[in-house]
Amino acid sequence: MNKTVNINLAGTFFHIDEDAYGKLQRYLVAIKKSLSDPQGSDEIIKDIEARIAELFSEKLKTSTQVVTLKELDEVIAVMGQPEDYAVDEDIFEDAPPRASKKSRSSHKQLFRDIDNKFISGVSSGLSHYLGIDAVWVRLIWILLTLFSSGTFIFVYILFWILVPAAESTSDKLKMTGEPINISNIEKKFKEGYETVADKVKNADYDKYGQKVKNSSATFFDTLGSIFLTLFKIFVKFIGIIVIIVSLSTLVGLLIGLFTAGSFGMWGHGEFTDWYQLVDTTQSPLWLISLLTFFAVGIPFFVLFILGLKMLINNLKSIGLPAKITLFVLWLASIIGLGILGIRQATETAYTGEFIIEETLPVRSGDTLNIAMYSNEKYEYDARRRGGLKIEYNENDEKIIYSTDIRLIVRSTNDSVGRIVIEKQAEGPDYLVAKRKAEAIHYNYNLSGNTLTLDAFLTTDFENKYRDQEVEVVVYLPVGTIIYADDNTYSFHRNDYNYRDILNNGDEEKYLIIEDGKTRCLDCPIEEKESWEKDVEKKHNGNKESWEKEVENDFNPVKKKDSISNTIVLDTIE
Repeated sequence: MNKTVNINLAGTFFHIDEDAYGKLQRYLVAIKKSLSDPQGSDEIIKDIEARIAELFSEKLKTSTQVVTLKELDEVIAVMGQPEDYAVDEDIFEDAPPRASKKSRSSHKQLFRDIDNKFISGVSSGLSHYLGIDAVWVRLIWILLTLFSSGTFIFVYILFWILVPAAESTSDKLKMTGEPINISNIEKKFKEGYETVADKVKNADYDKYGQKVKNSSATFFDTLGSIFLTLFKIFVKFIGIIVIIVSLSTLVGLLIGLFTAGSFGMWGHGEFTDWYQLVDTTQSPLWLISLLTFFAVGIPFFVLFILGLKMLINNLKSIGLPAKITLFVLWLASIIGLGILGIRQATETAYTGEFIIEETLPVRSGDTLNIAMYSNEKYEYDARRRGGLKIEYNENDEKIIYSTDIRLIVRSTNDSVGRIVIEKQAEGPDYLVAKRKAEAIHYNYNLSGNTLTLDAFLTTDFENKYRDQEVEVVVYLPVGTIIYADDNTYSFHRNDYNYRDILNNGDEEKYLIIEDGKTRCLDCPIEEKESWEKDVEKKHNGNKESWEKEVENDFNPVKKKDSISNTIVLDTIE
């Protein structure tokens, strides 16, 4: 069993076994000896070590993994042997280099070329990446900026902020797409060294020419640093917001999972009753809760990790196996909820009706009082609230209770009135929906001249909630007088499509039924005048015609005045 050694390679710590460590030392010594010019060899060795550390990091899955001879040999295969990549001075004097072993080519990466920059090196970096001259790239930037009214200035700033600068020799080789091996590292270093030397030699000739450029570059560098700092602060702020939102959501989902799951497996309370009331899939509550937790929670967990990466540099990844597991769980949860959702939707795909029609012994000239009845066991006042409740009937059986009742009054030319009760419910097909509609319990009562309608409906709990509702249509012959109790107000708030002639505000008034409308018999004189104006408008200003209609229509009022101070009302026979 070999001993392990801890080494610091280009600022990164690695565990390496003793044999690999010895071979790495010999390899680096051989490289240093193979360098043709000792001047600058230390910088070259640093770049080579940085590249070796980068390759080690790519090959090791965890920070505790030990570098063995296998990993070292793979790195050497990429970097090349020192004797194969020995570079002499001739290569920099335009002399053909010695034959050397070909190494693996690498792909170009986008960097900012700060060695050939005018502002930030974006254009020169793009020129390397696209393989065109930097002058053409700069010209394209200028044209795009002009044609876009300056919009591409912001695009340039984004490139400046997001694209890293090629500072190390390894970055410069990646930028040009050259293999990162010993030969190219030494060559790149010497090119940079000679560029600096040439600038020193020619300093007296071009220092004044470069002064303006250097000043502008310094200004733009400062401006870039300001933008970069502001951008980093903005990113940190967004990261904090993302972490707070995602963490709060995850905690809420976790609490909901345990709460709903506990109810589903152990509890039999009101929450469970409501779930059973609307569920048609027959799926356990804990399963629905778990699928919902994964479907919603996993994306927010990913957002939480993203927020941490915005705040913490070099945050370690959760690993590919964990990512695959989370994705599979999320996909399975989405598919599961989709299947259950389709099953739930198909249970309410059709609407069925069950209609009851009966005659009302009400004739023209009779008076009918209409009122709503509320069972005090369920509710004290009659009001249409919509929705539903779970109640218990006289036999202590669980039932569904709802006030979804609609009242409609219409005129008829028949000699007697009638009442139509239409019960509605939903189901997976028409026949099932019709059976659920038929199972709705709803009653009315006619006593003397008073029609009392239930202000509620009930159905057995086993029928589930299927949007049950009742529509009551009362047809009254023309000439009938109707008096609606004040508690009918919320039940006949209908729009034009229902053809309801009993309007809101007509409660507690005597109304005579006309063909498709009503007329108030005991309204204040202002309402009569308003009605007269409507009649005049209908007759297009024909005074004789509309006055005759007004006189005929208000005969009942004259009858009232001639007999007594109250309206003479006939009762239902």
